[in-house]
Amino acid sequence: MKACIIGAGPSGLVTAKVFYQRGLPFDCFEKGSDIGGLWRYENDSGLSPAYASLHTNTSKTKTAFSDFPMPDDYPDFPSHAQLLAYFERYVEHFGFRHTITFRTEVVRVEPAAGGTYDVTVRHRDSGATRTERYGAVIVASGHHWCPNWPEVPGRFDGEVMHARDYRTPDVLRGKRVLVVGAGNSACDIACEAVHHARAVLLSTRRGAHVIPKYLLGRPLDLWLTPFTARLPLAVQRALFRLLVYLTRGNQRRYGFPVPDYPLGAEHPTISTELLPLIGHGRIRVKPDLRRLEGRQVHFADGTTETIDLIIYATGYRVAFPFFDPTFLEVRDNYLPRYLHVVPPDYPNLYFIGLVQPLGSIMPLAEVQAEWVADLLEGRAGLPSREAMWRWIRREDAWRQRRFVPTKRHALEVDFYRYLRQLRRERRRGRRRPPRQVLGKGLKEVSVE
Repeated sequence: MKACIIGAGPSGLVTAKVFYQRGLPFDCFEKGSDIGGLWRYENDSGLSPAYASLHTNTSKTKTAFSDFPMPDDYPDFPSHAQLLAYFERYVEHFGFRHTITFRTEVVRVEPAAGGTYDVTVRHRDSGATRTERYGAVIVASGHHWCPNWPEVPGRFDGEVMHARDYRTPDVLRGKRVLVVGAGNSACDIACEAVHHARAVLLSTRRGAHVIPKYLLGRPLDLWLTPFTARLPLAVQRALFRLLVYLTRGNQRRYGFPVPDYPLGAEHPTISTELLPLIGHGRIRVKPDLRRLEGRQVHFADGTTETIDLIIYATGYRVAFPFFDPTFLEVRDNYLPRYLHVVPPDYPNLYFIGLVQPLGSIMPLAEVQAEWVADLLEGRAGLPSREAMWRWIRREDAWRQRRFVPTKRHALEVDFYRYLRQLRRERRRGRRRPPRQVLGKGLKEVSVE
């Protein structure tokens, strides 16, 4: 039997590459016409949130896969086009493009006998469907595609869109624009809007710690190393707070609210332009929305503004429409998984890239894929179901202490801490008997 990989974005690509090198038979299905996932601008899968001016928020050094560095002539923070070109060279270099079936959507995954799964796919051109049984399913379909829409009382008569559908600033031209949110997309869009819109407002419930892309002239993620990541959290925060202060000063001086939680307790908002534009009055900061009335937007501070276009940069819901909710359901963006990969109650089902790291996701997805390949080859085993659930409960308690306990942080991990956890598990797993062996030839065996 074969394994099934869902998605050919970065996480699906690195999984396919690892399986291909290991000689593990698999099918990889991609809804779009080509590779890249969210990094393919105007991806005809209809799921990519990439906008024309999008660049990475992590440096090329920390973003690249371990065995395929990015070109020397790339800037510190590559554009979406450069990152896509990198993926295309990656696939060509390792020679596994033929293993990916494009324009084919996975519409249903159902558990079958012996820990196997029946996977139904539909071809976009013909509409024809087929179902095949697989020995393992690897979900690598990403979590930045299903828009999260806030519930705001009232009716708005102007234009409304989610940041997922924003592409170019043409839609902003000459309008009074309100961007809702304080994450990375919200800040990027608001900063771009000042050059095209008649007025730009940014609504945020509690503010955010805004971190420049460069700290004292170095890409910010180069300051995070395996050594600094082992320091006590209070020391890490103090050092990082000092670096940020020396680079951009006191955030309050710009007029942007500082949240009531410490720096590093949230997923970072990274922007070099936002605070100066606020300081220059080019972006006006407003509190949370209270209600909508025609083209009037009422805010929590009692003020009202006339708005032509609202862009909700309010994040995404984690969703897997190919699973029946009675089988597997995500609640508040949270799905319990051992090492953020293995659901203890669903043998041979794995999730790659379903984390939100303080750092780049791609190197973590690579190690996740290597570990899953170890399990499928029979090189390693998993702990007992009870031991996996104990780890999940401890990790969830740690996350609740470490980060702001909101849906936005349900997938949050510390990059180097999580990398150590994965590497430690790979070593320990080699000393355990395999719970399932789907090695070369992918023969089905019994599952506990």
